[in-house]
Amino acid sequence: MSATDDNPGGPSASSAATSDTPTAYQEVQRSPEFVSLRRRWRGFIFTMSAVFLGWFLVYVLLSDFAHGVVDTRLGSTNFTVGLLLGLLQFVSTFLIATLYVRFANRNLDDDAEALRLRVEEKL
Repeated sequence: MSATDDNPGGPSASSAATSDTPTAYQEVQRSPEFVSLRRRWRGFIFTMSAVFLGWFLVYVLLSDFAHGVVDTRLGSTNFTVGLLLGLLQFVSTFLIATLYVRFANRNLDDDAEALRLRVEEKL
């Protein structure tokens, strides 16, 4: 047996076992419920990632190319538009995290729990 073999019977034994009967994890992965769950998760993640990266790109581009805008003082303080935009980056990060928790609680957790229980029953 080599160090890369997962099965003591060798690669032929493992391929024969997996081709005959899929594991509980493989069954769940192929199920329509899992596909739907993954689609909903990806929809949220990719959308929020694009929104955040777009917002961050605007901030970086303004900082690099619009010095007049980011150097504008707010009122009679030393607080500038650039500083405000930089702080809003932190705020948006926490906002996205909060939105994800709410989204997961409403749209993912119950279905994920049902799938987990289904896998545990088959183990």
